[in-house]
Amino acid sequence: MLTPDELLTTTRSVRKRLDLTRPVPLSLVRECLEIALQAPSGSNRQDWHWVVVTDAAKRKAVADFYSDSWERYIASGRSAGELYADDPARSAVQQRIGDSGQHLADHLAEVPVLLIPCIRAGSLSAGNQAGLWGSILPAVWSYMLAARARGLGTAWTTLHLRHERAISDLLGIPGGFAQAALIPTAYYTGDTFKPASRQPLDEVLHIDSW
Repeated sequence: MLTPDELLTTTRSVRKRLDLTRPVPLSLVRECLEIALQAPSGSNRQDWHWVVVTDAAKRKAVADFYSDSWERYIASGRSAGELYADDPARSAVQQRIGDSGQHLADHLAEVPVLLIPCIRAGSLSAGNQAGLWGSILPAVWSYMLAARARGLGTAWTTLHLRHERAISDLLGIPGGFAQAALIPTAYYTGDTFKPASRQPLDEVLHIDSW
């Protein structure tokens, strides 16, 4: 059993190590979502909905949209694998992330469960962005933590949103709801997850003023 600190520091984005051959029981996804529903939301509105995509044809259609967005992302010159090119240590990490992202794009249709969290959005004016997304993203993270605790790997992706309208049509998501993310979910292979290298806290910490 993972301690809270172990769970929080070893829940990584899993792309290359997703087990594409092992089905994920819907009951297990439901367990994770029951935990996600305990997350806070603005004014306790709980305006979230969760689309679990397991149908092979629909997963393939979503993956095709994602693949198009991935190719555009790579062509932009601002992809993860190209960041920090002047820092050899960070560049090596970024290139590994780029490679794993390519792997996910190539195999997304094979991932047994695609979760798309949605929230009633209304008008997406500048004044409500923090409150809106703050009412769904903590729940998504809770889902990912619950999945990790149950032997499932996940990854936070948003590239599909370039095709949000088409994906909403495909999945019957009604107007007035915004998609917040796309979370591939599968059992993971191996269990060597560890805390990632991060910037030292003192480089990003500000007490009382910047």
